[in-house]
Amino acid sequence: MKGYWLIVGTEISDQEAQAEYARLWKPIGEKYQARSNPSKVPPLLVEARDAGRVVVVEFPSLEAAKGCYDDPAYEEAKRFALQASNRVLLIFEGDLGEAG
Repeated sequence: MKGYWLIVGTEISDQEAQAEYARLWKPIGEKYQARSNPSKVPPLLVEARDAGRVVVVEFPSLEAAKGCYDDPAYEEAKRFALQASNRVLLIFEGDLGEAG
């Protein structure tokens, strides 16, 4: 089974921090074979008090998803993500498959 991150966040409030997060995330994502928004049909955010965006990140396994989150390199990147917006990140196992 695959592993996933489901990130629900507010709109980006700090573009510079988001850009730095993206720069740091790229090699980390490659290391863990992560795919952002892998489905052809993106999640539809329909009940969102403060949320303005949803990101799904797919990993080859739950272990890879957890390992990526616990990686010291991601710890540094996460500081910028949390500066860029408020968010909730869930890690789960499953097989979402290809929608569409």
